[in-house]
Amino acid sequence: MKEIFRRFMMARRKSSRPTDRELTILRILWDKGPSTVRNVNEAMNEDENTGYTTTLKLMQIMAEKGLVLRDDSQFKHVYRPALTEEKAQKQLVGDLLDRAFSGSAEKLVMRALSAKKVSAKELASIRKMLDEFEGE
Repeated sequence: MKEIFRRFMMARRKSSRPTDRELTILRILWDKGPSTVRNVNEAMNEDENTGYTTTLKLMQIMAEKGLVLRDDSQFKHVYRPALTEEKAQKQLVGDLLDRAFSGSAEKLVMRALSAKKVSAKELASIRKMLDEFEGE
């Protein structure tokens, strides 16, 4: 029985892809910086009522998954993201690229551009990026 539990916990830790609620917490931490559970819970409650214990449990799971780091050197534990926003986004996009688009960046970009209206400013920025990539 202990072996089954150990395997379950190892599998859980390896799954570092954040859920939607975990992404919400990560966005709060990226925006506000290192924060206590109470600070994160208050920020979450601006959009949707979430209980403190729910936020606490989510953040404990995130620590197990390696998504956040916890500083417990003080009375109140302070959490911070384990990855920068950019690195997390790269991992998520890379995973989506492999899983949904068979590794095709072209298909991913085409679907992204057709999913919602893109502003002229965004298109200009995309063109500039493409020119920079082409020049490399």
